[in-house]
Amino acid sequence: MDVVKLGPLVLSVTVLLVLAAVLVANGVAAWYHRRRGVDAGPVLWKMIVAGFLTARAVFVLRHHDIFVSAPWKALDIRDGGFDGTAGLVVACVIAAELTRRHAALRRPLLAATLAGCAVWLGGTLLSQAFAPARVPLPDVMVRRLDGVEVPMQSFAGKPMVVNLWATWCPPCRREMPVLRAAQQAHPGIAFVFVNQGESAQTVARYLAAQGLHMANVVIDPAGQMGARTGSPGYPATLFYDARGVLQSRHVGELSEATLREKLAVLAKQARTGRF
Repeated sequence: MDVVKLGPLVLSVTVLLVLAAVLVANGVAAWYHRRRGVDAGPVLWKMIVAGFLTARAVFVLRHHDIFVSAPWKALDIRDGGFDGTAGLVVACVIAAELTRRHAALRRPLLAATLAGCAVWLGGTLLSQAFAPARVPLPDVMVRRLDGVEVPMQSFAGKPMVVNLWATWCPPCRREMPVLRAAQQAHPGIAFVFVNQGESAQTVARYLAAQGLHMANVVIDPAGQMGARTGSPGYPATLFYDARGVLQSRHVGELSEATLREKLAVLAKQARTGRF
């Protein structure tokens, strides 16, 4: 389980786990404050903010060539983009420094931190247990814009990125130039753009109006790919290895930096043969 659907909203499990961990940690700190009179809340929030900012900063620096031309994108965290290890290290350093001369804060701060980490770890393990199975590419027939039917299996044989989208979907439209650029930059990876539920004429008009020239644009009028892959909303981007086995899924708009990291994982798997 990588996302949770609440009515029309599709929420990332990762985001929900972070929020739950923060709430539980602050709840434990508040309990200590009420029962023992020791308020670790301010220090806990300094840890959280410092860790969050560091995790984001390290990710941005790792992809500095993307963000230097559009620095405002560093503030867009809708599709993630954090270095969790760096954030955790900095949070621990902040905690150690701020409690160095205040021994009374150490126990409640440690208890709050461990409680938050337990929620995060337990939730992560649970979500992995219910994550989409690494299943093969569905045996689905799709249509090219010229009306010719082709099986999705015909695109297999090398790492593959399958993007489920629609012309009426704003995040689909926003991420399309990023995916088009990635297709041009990575000829060793097959990108397939599977429109869900629209006609070839509608798709062709949209691509022409936007000046988008992409290979492997197909239509899936009945939305079989979305249904067979359990995708709860659009856009949904599926990453398959060279064997045609699902490795990961991203629901929602993809940024250039996040897409780059996911493609790097696919490329590494192809080089090493480890899946």
